[in-house]
Amino acid sequence: MEKLDIKSMTQSEIADLMKEMGQPAFRAGQIFKWLHTGVESFDEMSNLSKDLRARLNDKCYIASVTIVRRLESQIDGTVKYLYRLYDGETIESVLMKYNHGYTVCISTQVGCRMGCKFCASGIGGLVRHLTASEMLAQLTAAQKDNGIRVSNVVMMGMGEPLDNFDNSARFLKLVSDENGMNIGLRHISLSTSGVVSGIYKLAELNLPITLSISLHAPTDEIRSKTMPVNNKWNIDMLLRACRDYQKVTTRRISFEYAMINGVNDSTECALTLAKKLRGIMCHVNLIPANPVVETAFKKSDNNIIERFKATLEKCGITATVRRTLGADINASCGQLRRSETRKEDV
Repeated sequence: MEKLDIKSMTQSEIADLMKEMGQPAFRAGQIFKWLHTGVESFDEMSNLSKDLRARLNDKCYIASVTIVRRLESQIDGTVKYLYRLYDGETIESVLMKYNHGYTVCISTQVGCRMGCKFCASGIGGLVRHLTASEMLAQLTAAQKDNGIRVSNVVMMGMGEPLDNFDNSARFLKLVSDENGMNIGLRHISLSTSGVVSGIYKLAELNLPITLSISLHAPTDEIRSKTMPVNNKWNIDMLLRACRDYQKVTTRRISFEYAMINGVNDSTECALTLAKKLRGIMCHVNLIPANPVVETAFKKSDNNIIERFKATLEKCGITATVRRTLGADINASCGQLRRSETRKEDV
């Protein structure tokens, strides 16, 4: 019999399991709390009887991650993790330290099928989806390793969250549960490359999270060359979905825009982008593109980035340049896993 993924279960689902096992309902709350502190074994659940722990071990498993590599920036204290999963696959997470607390950028898939040309995550394609428990495990592992409490989560690591919709939605429900990690949904950002069908499904949930759109281009001609998802859902379709999403949630949308030298960083691009975003309550995050070994893309010059930002602001669009964290440890998505994969291929 295949074991149950108990860390992906809600407290009410664990309560149903307890009922099946002839246990009192309050056991569900105890187990749920233990799971969200990051225990990796039922033996650690000291307020459960030995017999119940043994029965749980026979019936269920606790998803966890193992730290393969840990890189800490000497510049700003950012910590990048390469985690190994139960099946030997690896994923990445990044712990970032801010004045307001600790933020973890988590992965939602092993690899990615979106194929964005400037991103290392999708170079090997999609291997598999992560479960909600494997997403949670990235947070609890970072907390235990650093002795801190995570206050913010960004679903911007490896993978496309809306391509793994059910597990991503379950993660959001679990991580915000007041009996678990209790991270408020307003402190969580979900980033998508533009999976329009997923945006509409997310709108149905009407969660107070921040939706971030990886836009990276103002025209279909440019975007289709770097982001294959644009061939299925073009910019007009994507922005229409954003407007519809905003009508339901009334939440400001963040647009991520990687500044790539000579590709999408002209003043004309800025003017076109401002025109496209008119009428959307939004914020544009300008990101100096990270160099990836397998591509020829380079980041835009700082003066060009500032000029782009000024152009957007003159057109009434709020924009900021993202501060680069972990520059000395290759903290951008997919790079650490990719370097590990290259080592294994040698």
